[in-house]
Amino acid sequence: MFTKDRSFYHNFFSLYWILVLQNVIVLSVNLADNIMLGAYNETALSGVAAVNQIQFVLQQLMNGCGDSLVVLGSQYWGQRRIEPIRKLATIALRAALLFAVLLFITVSLFPHGVLSLFTNDEAIIAAGMEYLSIIRFTYIIFAITTVLLASLRSVESVKIAFYISISALVINCCINYTLIYGHFGFPEMGAKGAAIGTLAARISELLIVCFYLYKKDQKLHLKLRDFLHCDRTLLHDYIHVCYPVIIVAGMWGLSTAMQTVILGHLQSNAIAANSVASTLFLILKVASVGASSCATIVIGKTIGCGDMHKVKEYTRTLQLMFLCIGLLTSLSLFLLKTPILGLYALSEETKYLANAFLTILCVTCIGTAYQMPVLTGLIRGGGDTRFAMINDIISIWLIVIPISFLAAFYFRWSPIIVVCCLNSDQIFKCVIAFIRVNSYKWVKNLTRA
Repeated sequence: MFTKDRSFYHNFFSLYWILVLQNVIVLSVNLADNIMLGAYNETALSGVAAVNQIQFVLQQLMNGCGDSLVVLGSQYWGQRRIEPIRKLATIALRAALLFAVLLFITVSLFPHGVLSLFTNDEAIIAAGMEYLSIIRFTYIIFAITTVLLASLRSVESVKIAFYISISALVINCCINYTLIYGHFGFPEMGAKGAAIGTLAARISELLIVCFYLYKKDQKLHLKLRDFLHCDRTLLHDYIHVCYPVIIVAGMWGLSTAMQTVILGHLQSNAIAANSVASTLFLILKVASVGASSCATIVIGKTIGCGDMHKVKEYTRTLQLMFLCIGLLTSLSLFLLKTPILGLYALSEETKYLANAFLTILCVTCIGTAYQMPVLTGLIRGGGDTRFAMINDIISIWLIVIPISFLAAFYFRWSPIIVVCCLNSDQIFKCVIAFIRVNSYKWVKNLTRA
């Protein structure tokens, strides 16, 4: 029933731990901003939290471009065919740059209008605009880095991303400490100092990955000239895979931003409490994100090899592993929530809300740990990218968001009940994921001869 293939476990966990640690460090960059600004003042924290919702939408779109590359690339990697992966990387980069440039133009032209979607507090908007004036320059840099790392991930080269993330964290923390508070003779810059730290970290990430691809890479051999050409056949394949992934990523980013919109218009301290709770949850959620990324690579590679028996064995085994990861994540979140909240200089009411939000997430994260890797790792990695899109359209936009709006603005329930509504899909999507993944109708070989 479950696989006894030692190479599967070795391959999975060798990828898994690196991806988890890398994602922890990436999110620690945001946590560093969060904690340091939380200790600076609550208005700066809320302003940056509002801008980070825009950043989150961008990250989801970039991850969508990168994940689409990995879905196709890992199947070609199973056949040890490198040339199609190089061509797919150029296509993914163009798509990512398109989204990044459009978002950059939007926030440059309408900064106040965009931030006013998340809160009507002018002090928070002012702090957010100060942060946004610098952080917007990271968008294009982040797009290029994300796609280059995705191309490496599709051929199981994941260690470089870990080292890049460490360097980014160190740079960001050092600059934050110096510029947010004005240490070592530098001016006290608050939110703007945090933005400079993040910009410097993003630049370092891009420089390191470019150096690695130029000097060290032994698999892809990507060259600058590769990005000057576009294979129309593979472009068609990429669009076919990409558009559902991009729609899901964009909807997820928008739905998360919508959560801030809803909470930000309930109570002024709800947005800060949600920022604290969401940041800690995202740090621990990387266990599930890492599992999803590994599942995409392992299943895609196995399908590319054409071994259906192993696909079924691996699928059953991975589902059990996802549940175990969920239970461990829930326990860790419960144990860490109180000491982490003690690091923030927040009002008692804000801390109470943040603690309540985290308690809710302790329950829903078990569902997240199962349904997310199944839907976005196994099913999407197996070639069925449309199912997750249809599922998210129905569950998020036709059920969760309308119910949450009614709870917040019609019934005027407390922020705690509203957060329960906003996270309810993490539980009921488990049933849908279980039925679909065990039907094996999602297994599709997407490679061309």
